[in-house]
Amino acid sequence: MAKAVITVRNISKSFGRIQAVRDLSFSVESGSCFGFLGPNGAGKTTVMKMIYGKCTRDESCGGQMDIFGYDPAKNELAIKYLSGVVQQENNLDDELNVIQNLMIYSRFYNTPVKAAKERIEYLLDFLELSEKADSKIKELSGGMKRRLVIARALLNFPRLLILDEPTTGLDPQVRHLIWEKIRQLQKQETTVLLTTHYMEEAFQLCDRLLIMHKGQKVMEGTPEDLLEENIEKYVLEVLDADPVRQVHQDTPLNRVRVDHTADVTRYYANDMDVLKQLAASFLKAGNYLIRQTNLEDVFLKATGRRLNDNQ
Repeated sequence: MAKAVITVRNISKSFGRIQAVRDLSFSVESGSCFGFLGPNGAGKTTVMKMIYGKCTRDESCGGQMDIFGYDPAKNELAIKYLSGVVQQENNLDDELNVIQNLMIYSRFYNTPVKAAKERIEYLLDFLELSEKADSKIKELSGGMKRRLVIARALLNFPRLLILDEPTTGLDPQVRHLIWEKIRQLQKQETTVLLTTHYMEEAFQLCDRLLIMHKGQKVMEGTPEDLLEENIEKYVLEVLDADPVRQVHQDTPLNRVRVDHTADVTRYYANDMDVLKQLAASFLKAGNYLIRQTNLEDVFLKATGRRLNDNQ
């Protein structure tokens, strides 16, 4: 079993009367990708900020944090030297070109100029940005800017890479490219912390996943275990809820769990044939779809809401 390089016990964080994080505990193994899945406002970003020292936990609530042997409330600088952070905002200097942005940032780590240039050349190649080395930031696409911010976070050879919603707003092609690079970093034994509200991203990248809602941990485990232990295998989704409810009332199927949200009714079962039988009743009731369940279904069952619902 790999060593835990991050240990968090019973931390909380409030902003005025708003409690952003409540009594949260988890640990992260070296070289793993640990993900936080939840909707906007769940507290994911606040947890990241406490880890790299951008904000401190509520001391009055107790709690402990150990990041590579350091407490971020007392050793913020040490943790920053060990970490690379990709925040939700790209925060690049639009008046400078790609290389200039990276060179200026390398000075924060007192990197010698020659070593910085070599590192930058490697990272631009790694993130497929070499052809844009002399381009101004305002000339880059959103996906290129995101990859550049990731390159910047890797300048100091971090042992811990923190990615806060790294692919939000990006097209699928760029998203999959970033996923590929994250996997390559893991092979280099970089520990990755990832926040996302994309269930596919969480499933594809994370060795272990913590699902958050309203500042609290709902559940934690491997993506596979979360599915196997908490949700049925298949779901039948039907639009136009009112006639669907009537159809269901007339259908004696005790092996089905029903969930209503907005104008969609979902029927969950471990037997595909049961759902196919039920679907035959819906040919005139509205559009329907039978699919395998996913992490969003797990979240819906646990919280009563979907990942992309507004708070």
